[in-house]
Amino acid sequence: MYIANLTYLKPLSEVEKILKNMSRFWIGIMKQVFCFADRIGGVILFHAKDEAEMKQIISEDPFHINGIASYEMIEFNPTKCAPNFQCFTEK
Repeated sequence: MYIANLTYLKPLSEVEKILKNMSRFWIGIMKQVFCFADRIGGVILFHAKDEAEMKQIISEDPFHINGIASYEMIEFNPTKCAPNFQCFTEK
């Protein structure tokens, strides 16, 4: 599993323009990611099998394609979690 700390590189007005066209991208990856976002960026949890798969997802992200955000990646392997987050420990 990977965490991406996403930071917006452009003004919020540019972010909002891209958000309007992101639904197709998100529908395609919803089983692989869990996203938290706010007005300065966000955090994405990637349930990817390896780094290559996670990088492939990012390469197709409209924020990446349009230079809207940067991504700081952290790999981790959760071993314990609260019951309602159990899906994050499943492989």
